[in-house]
Amino acid sequence: MHIRDWPLDERPREKLLARGPGSLSDAELLAIFLGSGLRGRDAVATARDLLSRHGPLRSLLERPPAELTDLPGLGPARACALAAALELGTRMLHASLARGDAIGDPEAAGRYFTQRLRGRPHEVFAALFLDTRHRVLAFEELFQGSVDSAEVHPREVARRALALNATALIVGHNHPSGCPEPSAADRAVTQRLKQALALVDVRLLDHFVIGDGPAQSMAARGWV
Repeated sequence: MHIRDWPLDERPREKLLARGPGSLSDAELLAIFLGSGLRGRDAVATARDLLSRHGPLRSLLERPPAELTDLPGLGPARACALAAALELGTRMLHASLARGDAIGDPEAAGRYFTQRLRGRPHEVFAALFLDTRHRVLAFEELFQGSVDSAEVHPREVARRALALNATALIVGHNHPSGCPEPSAADRAVTQRLKQALALVDVRLLDHFVIGDGPAQSMAARGWV
């Protein structure tokens, strides 16, 4: 049965319009993007196949565009469109932080670090530098390391904060293993960084650890 022959409230597009995109499954969202399926199969069945063979969704979407082109149901045009859609989402989130509004929602910063750092094959330590009203001055990737560690130099972070005339910052790093739980070393680095920044009157507001699932906030645990 073709999707157009399904009951109206079961068709992905109609469901999205009526209930919002959050009501759709991963396969239904991907099916809307695909538009049509492989010969003899509808878009939802094709999307389910893609997720079953090459998923879950995060694993599928983190593939480089060149790899996506070889997957059945995608091809070069759809692979490029999918990569562009993901980049649009990342830039929209960046624009929401960089448009001059103060960061009032810590979760927004956590989502931004997740977008920028999740899926990296090695650890990356980055910082959002903020002004006196907690508006974003810059986002910089400061240190890169191996698959399980990145050496962080508090003096260099403080130097960049002074160079950018920042009065506060939020930092974050990823765990390529996917485990977002902060380690003892993460907590120790956070304390050293907080102390170094305090010497130059810069506040450390939070330290996010990025892995699978939501970003983990050290400030929420009382560790900043």
